[in-house]
Amino acid sequence: MADADPEALREACIGAYRDIRADTEALVAPLCTEDFVIQAADEASPAKWHLAHVSWFFETFILREYSPGYVEFDPAYRVLFNSYYEQIGAFHPRAARGFLSRPTVEEIYRYRAHVDRHMLELLDDRRDRPWPEILERLEIGLNHEQQHQELLLTDIKRNFSVNPLRPAYRADLAVAPARSRSALEWLSFGGGLCEVGDTGEGFAYDNERPRHRVWIDPFRLASRPVTNGEFLAFMESGGYANPALWLSDGWARVKQSEWSSPLYWERIEGEWWQFTLGGMRRVHSDEPVCHVSYYEADAFATWSGRRLPSEAEWEVAAAGHTVGGNLRDAGYLHPVVADAGEGLRQLYGDVWEHTASAYLPYPGFHAAAGALGEYNGKFMCSQMVLRGGSCATPADHVRPTYRNFFYPHERWQFQGFRLAEDGD
Repeated sequence: MADADPEALREACIGAYRDIRADTEALVAPLCTEDFVIQAADEASPAKWHLAHVSWFFETFILREYSPGYVEFDPAYRVLFNSYYEQIGAFHPRAARGFLSRPTVEEIYRYRAHVDRHMLELLDDRRDRPWPEILERLEIGLNHEQQHQELLLTDIKRNFSVNPLRPAYRADLAVAPARSRSALEWLSFGGGLCEVGDTGEGFAYDNERPRHRVWIDPFRLASRPVTNGEFLAFMESGGYANPALWLSDGWARVKQSEWSSPLYWERIEGEWWQFTLGGMRRVHSDEPVCHVSYYEADAFATWSGRRLPSEAEWEVAAAGHTVGGNLRDAGYLHPVVADAGEGLRQLYGDVWEHTASAYLPYPGFHAAAGALGEYNGKFMCSQMVLRGGSCATPADHVRPTYRNFFYPHERWQFQGFRLAEDGD
């Protein structure tokens, strides 16, 4: 990025900034004012908070640092819209974000406009500034906003799901064309000494580095994720009632939360339905199962006599496959039936795929100095890695080395899984 022609680079940065900020506002355009405030679960932030927080990020890490004379829109926002950056200062409790009826939605939009005006002025400034630092932070900020675009969709779904009216975020969402069921194949990989992690080509988060060698034994990987119909067979066999299938913490969560099906599934007049961003739809047996926790994925794998792949196995298997598929840009915002064909399918899009790997630092990892070092590093404990992106992920936001991570009990993200087994 830094080696590009300065003027071309400036125009590219301005264009990317405008486009990504506009994408965020387009995602919330279908909402009514009342929709922006609700928070149905501790992990699901209100839409209004997302709009403000991504602006806070640019203000905090770029404008306050590199724009002399910048005046904050409201100094109180330093606390209200800080997510978790301890080195920046205090922050409003995550679980209480839905209590903030003020500032109003209108004020948040004015805040975004204020930040946008000053960011564009800075990016268009020809004066001597530490541009490599600014551009590095801009790239992180734009990718950060894309992460929150996905969170906006998953959180809107979570927040709407508790409403007895089961309102649709977008009643006009297209339904994917009918497809024949994709047969499951087992694809063999030889393993050996392999390299995983960021190759240095294009943007990557610090948790994708450094690239390093890992030993992988031969393995086989399912050609597609587990489907609703396959998961339903697990349910009907008593999967949620058999403690022998579950990790101890998972079984405790099943009992505590009374799980008996994936999140958003409902039994209506003898049929399974699920809540989607397009409203209530019948569960399609051939779509990838979605909104299941790591615990549920692991229990299914145990029941089936297989296992989940490690993140290194997933990445090695994905090497050489072009990023593409049912990502957000496809417009369905819901998993679809896998294409018929040979080889690995649905590696990208549809559902984030659970792996058997704990979210830990790669050998030689060092968090960045300062508050930005808190972005990923301090969460490398008690969470599990997911790979591949979902139907809510922007198409230009994922890559083979991307490491997403969530706690093993969480289900509100578009999460599914594919199975693996040991090779010969």
